[in-house]
Amino acid sequence: MVDTVGMGKLLERFAQGVAAHDRENPDHTSWGIGMAHFDIERLGLEEGEDILPGIVLQADGGGTGNFRVLCDGQHDGAGELEEEEVVDAVGSQEIGEPVYVEGGGAPPPVRPPL
Repeated sequence: MVDTVGMGKLLERFAQGVAAHDRENPDHTSWGIGMAHFDIERLGLEEGEDILPGIVLQADGGGTGNFRVLCDGQHDGAGELEEEEVVDAVGSQEIGEPVYVEGGGAPPPVRPPL
């Protein structure tokens, strides 16, 4: 079990996270805090416990040491898919010999082909 000072700081972070989420997403309703099952046990808490008024603690598959604000909205952008332009990283056309500008330094030494 975490001491009372540590638990107070944790609850404060939860409240700050929910407030930030609600401020950034006014059309979503927060209903829970998601944490790794390991962290819930380590803190001496139980899944389904009301951690804040209207906010339930929920075990999820997230990484340990983090928490997530759970809500009824979509955050993955599934509703706002945009078509992306695909660009080849390697060109298919060869360019001519390099051009050297006067004062731009000496050209590199020419190496014989292998």
